[in-house]
Amino acid sequence: MGEPWKFDPQHSSIRFSVRHMVIAKVHGTFTKWSGDVAFTPEDLGRSKVTVSIDAASIDTQVAERDQHLRSPDFLDVATYPQITLASKRVEKSDENRYRVVGDLTIHGVTREAVLVVEHAGQAKDPWGNVRAGFSARTTIDRKDFGLKWNQVLETGGLLVGDKVEITAEIELVKTA
Repeated sequence: MGEPWKFDPQHSSIRFSVRHMVIAKVHGTFTKWSGDVAFTPEDLGRSKVTVSIDAASIDTQVAERDQHLRSPDFLDVATYPQITLASKRVEKSDENRYRVVGDLTIHGVTREAVLVVEHAGQAKDPWGNVRAGFSARTTIDRKDFGLKWNQVLETGGLLVGDKVEITAEIELVKTA
């Protein structure tokens, strides 16, 4: 296994955006999540990422919309309380960029996803801990995960877009 790291949730975030009525984007975040990272740049075959998101922690800053997103129309958090990512491999793209290929499970459906990851570097904090920063992004089609609820607008467009952009700003702390 690669070098062990832990997420620093106070300096990290998992966000998403999706088109609303074709003309705008709605943004949200998940406020409760955890995971493990083993990362060795010199030996990517030993690197691994797992993330578990509390689906009920979805927050778009509109309580009524968040309740609808938690309902069976969307995430159905009572039946599917977790969104998970389990990496299958980590590949180097160029000097500071990687691809994390893994199984993403949403709403009880697992599909392969590719996260494009940029390594922002490492630094030692004032307490002697080694920290590393990463930005990750991917786009998924929500229908691939059984999230099909929608309404047709009088213009013919859809109320909720199919493509969901997911971004993460991650700060890790080395544990060994």
